[in-house]
Amino acid sequence: MTEFDFAFVKSSYSGGDAGQECVEVARNIPGTVAFRDSKDVDGPIVVVAPSAWAAFAVYVGQRAGRAPH
Repeated sequence: MTEFDFAFVKSSYSGGDAGQECVEVARNIPGTVAFRDSKDVDGPIVVVAPSAWAAFAVYVGQRAGRAPH
């Protein structure tokens, strides 16, 4: 699998292009969630199972006081 298989989407919580921390997520490959740093699109891509991504989203949502997406 190459990076070209992933269709990355920038987080809806991104602050724009002013250097804020942000991730891009790709969920277009069945059984896989990939994410990367939106400021380093040529950098590493982390690939996890959907269940791991869901657990991460719940954790982050709870810490930030938001519901997961």
